[in-house]
Amino acid sequence: MKRFLFLTLVITSLFGCAHVISQELRGRVDRELTPMALFKDPDAYKGKTVMLGGVIVSSINTDEGTYIEVLQKPLDYRGRPEDADISHGRFIVFYEGYLDTAIYSRGREMTVAGEVIGKRLRPLGEIQYPYPLIKSRELHLFEPPYGIPIRFWIEIWKTF
Repeated sequence: MKRFLFLTLVITSLFGCAHVISQELRGRVDRELTPMALFKDPDAYKGKTVMLGGVIVSSINTDEGTYIEVLQKPLDYRGRPEDADISHGRFIVFYEGYLDTAIYSRGREMTVAGEVIGKRLRPLGEIQYPYPLIKSRELHLFEPPYGIPIRFWIEIWKTF
C-alpha cells in the first residue's frame, strides 16, 4: 500500500510540473531567437518557430480565424507567463478557426507556440505599432488564479 501511495504521489507531481507546450513542438522552437530580437524585426524571422506568452489585451473573430493581441511576458519553466513588469511589447496570435472571445478575453494569461508570419501594422494609441504576427500551432489558455486572498495588517489604536 505504501508503494502504491508513493508511486501515485510521484506520478501526480510529475504531471503537475509538465510544460504546457508539447515536447515535440518545443524541440522545433528556435532557442537563439530572443523576444527582444523578434520584436525589433519580425520580418527577419519569418518561418521560424517561437514560443511566447503573456496577457491577452483583446481578441477578435474574422472570416479568416481568430486574432488575439497579447502583451508579452517572460515564461517560467512550465511555460506560464510570469507576473512581472517586464515586456518586450505586444504581439498578435492568429488561430485558424473560431475561439470564443468571451473566453479568450482581456486579462487572461496564455502561451502560444507557432510560426512567425511577419509583422502587422496596427494603430496603438496615436502610433502605428509593428506587431509580430504568430500563426498558432499550439495554444494554451491558463485558468484565472483562484487563491484565497491573504491580508495582513497591524492597527494601532490610541486614545487621547
